[in-house]
Amino acid sequence: MLEGCTPFPDDFAERYVREGIWRRETIPHAIATAALDRPDSIAVADSTRSITYSQLIAEAGTLAALLSRNGIERNNRIVIQLPNCVEFATLTIACLEVGAIPVMALPAFRRAELEYLLSFSDAKAIAIAPEYRGFDHAALARELKSRLIFSTLPAEGCIPMHEHGDASRPIGSSARDPFDVALFLLSGGTTGMPKLIPRTHADFLYNARESAAACGITSESRILIALPAAHNFPLACPGLLGALLSGARTFFSQSTKAADLADVIQRERITHLPCVPTIAIGLLGLAESLRGSLASLRVITVGGQRLQEPTARALKRALPQVAVQQVLGMAEGLLCYTRLDERDEVAFTTQGRPLSSADEIRIVNPEGTDVATGAVGELWCRGPYTLRGYYRAPERNREAFTADGFYRTGDLVRQDPSGNLVVEGRIKDLINRGGEKINAEEIEAHLIAHPAVRTAAVVAMPDALLGEKACAYLSLRDGDTFALGAMREFLAARGVAQFKWPERVELVRELPVTNVGKIRKSELRRDIAEKLAAERAALAPGATAPQGN
Repeated sequence: MLEGCTPFPDDFAERYVREGIWRRETIPHAIATAALDRPDSIAVADSTRSITYSQLIAEAGTLAALLSRNGIERNNRIVIQLPNCVEFATLTIACLEVGAIPVMALPAFRRAELEYLLSFSDAKAIAIAPEYRGFDHAALARELKSRLIFSTLPAEGCIPMHEHGDASRPIGSSARDPFDVALFLLSGGTTGMPKLIPRTHADFLYNARESAAACGITSESRILIALPAAHNFPLACPGLLGALLSGARTFFSQSTKAADLADVIQRERITHLPCVPTIAIGLLGLAESLRGSLASLRVITVGGQRLQEPTARALKRALPQVAVQQVLGMAEGLLCYTRLDERDEVAFTTQGRPLSSADEIRIVNPEGTDVATGAVGELWCRGPYTLRGYYRAPERNREAFTADGFYRTGDLVRQDPSGNLVVEGRIKDLINRGGEKINAEEIEAHLIAHPAVRTAAVVAMPDALLGEKACAYLSLRDGDTFALGAMREFLAARGVAQFKWPERVELVRELPVTNVGKIRKSELRRDIAEKLAAERAALAPGATAPQGN
């Protein structure tokens, strides 16, 4: 396996192969094989174009040749920071064909995140859309001095993806080891910047195939990818990869606005929508006259954070033809789905059971002892698609994995009588903003770098739409000020992605600490929740609580 990665133990790997869980094939070979059955069917589309399965393979082949001509070869890393578009699919396949390892990055990332990813992964290239949502990604890529910049359109200093001549490389022909690393996903991050999660061809294909089966994806299905495609959920749970392996059609949207999604769902006759609760709530807020545009939907799979029972019930009332499905998942591996034939009471109140019969889970107390059935504890897991170690992170791996290979997820769960899991919280210092994970420690490190800030603590505050937002508790140096607007300008200048910016500032004289000097974040979370509740109570009847930007 790639240096810096932790392989599966031989006895586990041999069992997964023997039981047919892992196959001896690469992702490009599996996609090319699926494409042979439906060459003229639409494979992938976005708002600008659509391509058939045969065109998908052809475009990926010409992009693979382009990568090879520019010196991209086996085990070279390439940071893929593309928005949801056809090129995301074709370039990813091309990278896998030549043996390059994609590092999946979000379009929202800026200098801080990209400098880290490029440096830590030793990336040889980055792939971008030159301009996206008003931001000049080409200029930033040039500033980062990446060796190669591949772009969806011509731009200064970039290699355009669509000006590559007639050369092509057959997709599915490379002799890669299916049990070696195919790509890197990013962790939600609990300390510092995100960790790199190595996923192999064999485990990722199993992940996608089994997810497609759990979600009812067939060759007649049409899936809408509105979440950033670099995330594991829209990429392979079942996402783009599960759709391609099933011969289904994928439509990429760059908007998550309910009205825009309703238009796409009606026009493209979408059957499957993976989404976070925020999107589901947005669909519920559509005018009654627009509800008919969702008539083609058959499955809404909600993940990223727990779907509250009232929202699940409201979805079913508004869209009775739709199966409301929940998923508890992580880029590190384990996926739990409610099944499509589940009773509503179970589907609305739990986050599912493990995808694979080979998944092993434990629910343990702080001492690592299994709790009684129904009690809350930390979820530990291992299985055929759960990593055995982060990339080049020996210290983190010692903390995150048990001696016998169980991954300590940090999620607090309980098992209900149906056997499904219910998420009850987490022990990680992570803020879940509508499915996007914000590492509190990372933002605190930025804030403390400001000369006015003495100490900082970033905590989650409840939000009716997004579930959680970030609130910064700051203790300032004598005589200094640091308002919300100044904080945002400071974080923008440091190249921090906007979704990570705290949306409220609370100035305090001192932060509460334990007797060993650790900040009492539970006290701060309670304080901001009480403040928000008091503010809502103080509003006149019918008034609307102010929302952060």
